Amino acid sequence: MGLNAAISPDTPPLLERLADLVRTDGTAAHPHAARLTSPSASRRDLADAVHALCAVHGTLPGVADEARRRYGDSWLTAAAAAFAAERGSLSRLVAAAGPLPSTSGQAATEAALVGQRHALRVLASSDRAGCAVGVVAALALDWAAIRPILANAAAGFGLTGDVLPSDLAEIAEQAVASAIAAGTSERALVFGANQLLAQHRGLWSLLEARASARQA
Repeated sequence: MGLNAAISPDTPPLLERLADLVRTDGTAAHPHAARLTSPSASRRDLADAVHALCAVHGTLPGVADEARRRYGDSWLTAAAAAFAAERGSLSRLVAAAGPLPSTSGQAATEAALVGQRHALRVLASSDRAGCAVGVVAALALDWAAIRPILANAAAGFGLTGDVLPSDLAEIAEQAVASAIAAGTSERALVFGANQLLAQHRGLWSLLEARASARQA
């Protein structure tokens, strides 16, 4: 189920607010991410994106794993399992993509990706439950825009059909329902979501700069 399909007349206002944030501030709104969904996208750019996503989201513990370890809610167990499947797809894509495309500033890029991974794990294990919920829910929603990039990469690298259907949109809905039932701070939840989206915008901007450097 995609992001738009998660929204219906019965959608809780908080989930609708998160979905609006993801649409306007997330991956789908970034021009470089949009270019990577095109059939004419550069294989080098796709390979770079796959490697970067794997560096940020493809290792254990992931964002959902950190939040589950801290809070243990049942929906977080489902989220961790869903992202375990995404990590499997990422690892296969990285293997198919081959080595990173040669790009200047690689050491700085690696440091930036390590910093992103660390920042997201800290947010996901925050003492403020709403922050952790917001990070995981926003990641689940934003992944709907990331998956077409992965599918395009899979097709380009000869792995058509490797990116399978996902229930991440439903997991975001469960996250918000759980937060509402527990009286979780909406302010903290939106803060966590905004932080996740800011990290993703930074990731796509970094990859855009690397693509420009290769063209130069």
